Amino acid sequence: MTTYTFPEGFLWGAAASGIQTEGTTNKVHPSIWDTWHQTNPERFFKEIGPAKVNQTYERYQEDVALMKEIGFNSFRTSIQWSRLIKNFETGEACPDAVAFYDAYLDEMIENGITPMINLYHFDMPAALQQQYGGFESKHVIDLFEKFARTAFKLFGHKVKHWITFNEPIVPVEGGYLYDFHFPCKKDGKLAAQVAFNIMVAHAKAVMTFREMNIDGEIGVVLNLTPSYTRNDSDEDKQAAWYADLLFNRSFLDPMVKNSFPKELCQLLDKHGLMPEVRDSELTAITTAKVDFLGVNYYVPRRVKARETEYTLDYFTPEVYFENYINPEGRFNPYRDNNEILPTAIYDIAKNIQDNYGNIKWYLAEIGIAMDLESEGPVQGDGYIDDSFRTELMKEHFIQLNRAMEEGANCFGVHQWTFIDNWSWINSFKRRYGFYRLDLETGNRIPKRHSQWFKSLAETNQFSV
Repeated sequence: MTTYTFPEGFLWGAAASGIQTEGTTNKVHPSIWDTWHQTNPERFFKEIGPAKVNQTYERYQEDVALMKEIGFNSFRTSIQWSRLIKNFETGEACPDAVAFYDAYLDEMIENGITPMINLYHFDMPAALQQQYGGFESKHVIDLFEKFARTAFKLFGHKVKHWITFNEPIVPVEGGYLYDFHFPCKKDGKLAAQVAFNIMVAHAKAVMTFREMNIDGEIGVVLNLTPSYTRNDSDEDKQAAWYADLLFNRSFLDPMVKNSFPKELCQLLDKHGLMPEVRDSELTAITTAKVDFLGVNYYVPRRVKARETEYTLDYFTPEVYFENYINPEGRFNPYRDNNEILPTAIYDIAKNIQDNYGNIKWYLAEIGIAMDLESEGPVQGDGYIDDSFRTELMKEHFIQLNRAMEEGANCFGVHQWTFIDNWSWINSFKRRYGFYRLDLETGNRIPKRHSQWFKSLAETNQFSV
């Protein structure tokens, strides 16, 4: 057998978000997800919205105890803009929300669990979307900075790891290109403007953090998906280059290197997509240095050169490539047959090491989706058998360990997710948790993978 060892002090835990776990009890404002579900429940799997989810608002003490039970030393969640802020224009906080987040953070800290707090996880307050267009608006950038300032002031003495945005490209893709997030628009130029405005909001939050001299670190979490070609032809390689430029480097370069790829600017200009840009905004983006990077990875991207005519009447990245299914690939039968490629973890790590200054980073999300049928019923010992998940996670962590042995600067792993949680229009279709959520009772039922993870977290090693 081979033993794979990780450094002392390595962070082990899970990631989630406020909107996907807390429920809506005592929430001062709705988010776009609350209002979209109210108007279009048919867009959501089994019409389940975010109103009644894990109910962490009421059950946070129980949940923290379960985190401790399976060996977590860290946990990422988010503060909901629509819960914390009472007055969006002034940044005034809601006292009930302050009390809740204070208690939740204290509970984690008292149980030896380091909180990592994200400010934005796709959950634009509905009022700001309705009144201003969300991040279509420059004004909402300023309101986000006020939200960040309030959060830093209230919780900066407790939280030492801050994250500005989780997967900032996803609201752009979902809301402005591919119609899986509200506001369900299809407009390439508007997508470019929203993307740029999010980068400015991120930069201003980082600058506010520095100005306030908060004791801790601040970073961003990006979903980085390597692009692999059908073959070694120059045409396929060029297709993969474009996919990487538009899906990875578009955010990774400005947020880590503090510079825009020249080729990206040329492409946007060519297609008439250049956003409105102010000199002060460029200064913010090019000077706001992050302390660390979070990386989310689930599946690879397979691309080939376009073989058919592009027929959409607006710009998407697929102008430059077509998606491709590897006929020799391995696929997860429990998650829309998505490809499984553990070596992508190694490739991501080496890209960061070789091309991004070997910045300190952590694997902020990695998950293996199953469903209720594939996980099966509770076994005689009280656990659900998800050994399929464990075996695949081992393969991914072997690749991470391999990269770290070669110098990759990774400091932790957070698996998606702690308890099966509500997941946007998919609701509870896909299950990722260490614990199953029983939607009828709210009970948290342990899965066998949690015991393997506990041993890993406590010993910093596993053997295969």
